[in-house]
Amino acid sequence: MPQKLSKKAAAAKKARDLAFAKTPARRRKKAENQRKRRKKSAAFLKGKDYDHSTGRFVSVAKNRGGFGKGTKPKKK
Repeated sequence: MPQKLSKKAAAAKKARDLAFAKTPARRRKKAENQRKRRKKSAAFLKGKDYDHSTGRFVSVAKNRGGFGKGTKPKKK
């Protein structure tokens, strides 16, 4: 479900997201993911993402959710 943003805010978010996606670290991770996916069967990969921290394929939900720990450090 997309966010409900004004046209101006949506354009700014698009620019931010694109700038982040084009950073050298993100480009390396994307290339690594594509190389790994080419080596596996399509049936095995259905609903899975490559997790760069564990070095294996995991479900999309687990990968996006930080394995139940969340994605941001706790505030003190």
